Amino acid sequence: MRTINKKIVIKIGTSTLTGGSSFLNKPRMLDLVRQMAALRSKQAGICLVSSGAIAAGKEVLDFPKLLKTIPAKQMLAAVGQPRLMNVYEQFFNVYGYDVAQILLTREDISDRTRYLNARNTLSALLDQDVIPIINENDSVATDEIHIGDNDNLSAMVASLIDADLLVLLTDQRGIYTSDPALNENARLIKVIESDDIDDSIWEAAGGSKNGLGTGGMLTKLEAADTARRAGITVVIADGKVDDVLLRVAKGEEIGTEILPTVDSLESRKRYMLAGVRKGNAVIIDHGAKEALLSGGSLLPVGIQKVLGKFERGEIITVRDQHEETVSLGLVNYGSDDIEQILGQQSDRIEDLLGYVFGDEIIHRNNMVVMRK
Repeated sequence: MRTINKKIVIKIGTSTLTGGSSFLNKPRMLDLVRQMAALRSKQAGICLVSSGAIAAGKEVLDFPKLLKTIPAKQMLAAVGQPRLMNVYEQFFNVYGYDVAQILLTREDISDRTRYLNARNTLSALLDQDVIPIINENDSVATDEIHIGDNDNLSAMVASLIDADLLVLLTDQRGIYTSDPALNENARLIKVIESDDIDDSIWEAAGGSKNGLGTGGMLTKLEAADTARRAGITVVIADGKVDDVLLRVAKGEEIGTEILPTVDSLESRKRYMLAGVRKGNAVIIDHGAKEALLSGGSLLPVGIQKVLGKFERGEIITVRDQHEETVSLGLVNYGSDDIEQILGQQSDRIEDLLGYVFGDEIIHRNNMVVMRK
């Protein structure tokens, strides 16, 4: 059985939202919202990655006959996104939860400052009991910044917030040994636990391990492979199953479960170690060290010295008075700013800098403690 009070990213595809029709299936959407609200009430941090904007746009415009061009799809997404959000807002409000719309592009994940902003925003929303509803910014995305599908977007979001579980809801039971529509002997694969997913599973999903192919189960397997390497458990399941989200969250055997290749802490350590630049560090006093070792954030009052030059969003080393590494983390402030506020209480940051990105130099959610 899983512990429910964890971070869960849920991706719902268009086919699940519409039930295979041309319209948003509101009873089904309300039932999925009911399940997400129930999970949130048990202290699970819920992020929803939802498709359906283009389908909603077609419905709003009474299904216009349009060429299948990128501008036409972007127009439909722009029209449909407010409609989709309005439905979610009404349904979550039934259960006492507010929602927030987050539209992302690849640049928001790859650029260090945007990455930190997105991560901090999502963390703040979860702390306030708000349900983030995330979609790709289809109305403005170009080929260079386009993620391409919400399956892979959900894996990026799961990695962004250090999720424990990613649930990909679809219109199939999970991943099969071959296409069940063509082979009556196809079997559902219940668990994938090997470090490398077998070639036969990639082929059964509709492509190769090199990613040749698009859409359908293949993108879900690609997303699952990305997430599992960040220490995240993934479940691909049928959105029509009764109480599917509640049952998956509890650890019930539904769909295909893809187990992580490393634990999440080890994954974060690898990410931090790969991104830190030698020499970029802060020296902290004993009180700050004790706070970090107890799970706290790094505040300016505990910093004694800044080493190196770095910008907001970079990974730096936090060292104690004996120059031993205590932790690594993503900084909310650059080195020049920290020089001006070190040793000060957090309520002095805005007075000294003229702006504030938060009370913390490094928030505990953006930090890995390296030693005890």
